[in-house]
Amino acid sequence: MAKELATFAGGCFWCMVKPFDRYDGVLSVVSGYTGGEVENPSYELVCTNSTGHREAVQITFDNEIISYETLLSIFWKQIDPTDPGGQFFDRGESYQTAIFTHSAEQQRLAEQSKKDLEATGKFDRPIATDILQAKSFYPAEEGHQQYYLKNPSHYNRYAVGSGRVQFKKNHWGDEA
Repeated sequence: MAKELATFAGGCFWCMVKPFDRYDGVLSVVSGYTGGEVENPSYELVCTNSTGHREAVQITFDNEIISYETLLSIFWKQIDPTDPGGQFFDRGESYQTAIFTHSAEQQRLAEQSKKDLEATGKFDRPIATDILQAKSFYPAEEGHQQYYLKNPSHYNRYAVGSGRVQFKKNHWGDEA
């Protein structure tokens, strides 16, 4: 087994776990905070948009079963990559999208995937998702972990009500 980490910020982390959880080779998906300088931030503190952290998921995966490129493809289909101010009705720095890379190879693959996405012409605005070097990752409080399983009714209302589900359907159809 060849374990690796992938870290993605895609707006509300509740909506970023389920898409990855269903794939063979994904060993764990942890909701948390990364990108800022504050150590061990709380959800409440991150929501003030004063920490530099973004809500993110950190994925441990077996790259002999699922590739980083596949994870990138899944990531792009969960977000509005053209929105620099957050995601759907969640606004501010804590909801901005980013790919946090853990190696030079991940950086190269992330940059190429961004160029490839721009070349598809699916979006009428530039891709605004940042590609940044990974920093310390702080797991979110237990109540936020695997939220879609713990609170499926609320999760589904949120995913639909935020506009995420319709956006994905409009841009990716059944691919998302």
